[in-house]
Amino acid sequence: MSDVPAPSGDSPFQSEHAPRDEAPQFVLPLVVRIERSAPPARTDALETAARAVLVLLGDERAHGDGEWSEAVRNWQDARIRKVVRRARGAEWRRAGTLPGITVTGKSAEVRVFPPVPLDGWPKDLAKLQVSGTELDDPEPPVAADPAQPVLWLNPDLEMSAGKAMAQAGHGAQLAWWALSGAERTAWRDAGFALSVRTADPADWGRLTGSGLPLVRDAGFTEIAPGSCTVVADHPALR
Repeated sequence: MSDVPAPSGDSPFQSEHAPRDEAPQFVLPLVVRIERSAPPARTDALETAARAVLVLLGDERAHGDGEWSEAVRNWQDARIRKVVRRARGAEWRRAGTLPGITVTGKSAEVRVFPPVPLDGWPKDLAKLQVSGTELDDPEPPVAADPAQPVLWLNPDLEMSAGKAMAQAGHGAQLAWWALSGAERTAWRDAGFALSVRTADPADWGRLTGSGLPLVRDAGFTEIAPGSCTVVADHPALR
């Protein structure tokens, strides 16, 4: 599990404890399909998870009087926790019957669900495993297109694919918050095109000091609290 704070005060990227942390906590469930015979490529899974978060945020059901709007508000009013679980076969088919959105990449399928209380997961999702999301890239990913948004991963951190998927989702969400309405619409119309890449170690210091949206992890799993995990480099924010 990982989380970053929702917008508050002068900066949407603060990490200190705030009164909202005392409110009931919600979590955004993401389920990645990992079949034994055909697991997705790691980078594609990360990119698909990030796009899935954006698709939910841009969905009309998440806004106004939409059926998911209250859950989304409750989630974003606290810490934007995300948990990635894996499914295959019948598990994946059962997950597909629950309200949510399936986003497909080149080899990956990720289903995102409206936020649920931290201790109130639907039964068919609660049974799914968090562990076992180790994925590899058959070939090194090509260089990112600088004309498109890039979510840069910290080159000094080792994260499981599931953890990195959640972090990429955080980065995409922080970029979404930082954009104007017109910029959000343009991104949505472009199919939420983006890349996820590991930053060059020589560039990481520059990226973290650039003023671009920066994810700091709460440190519940895998990495130390306050670790910088992702810089969201959207062309509109440069």
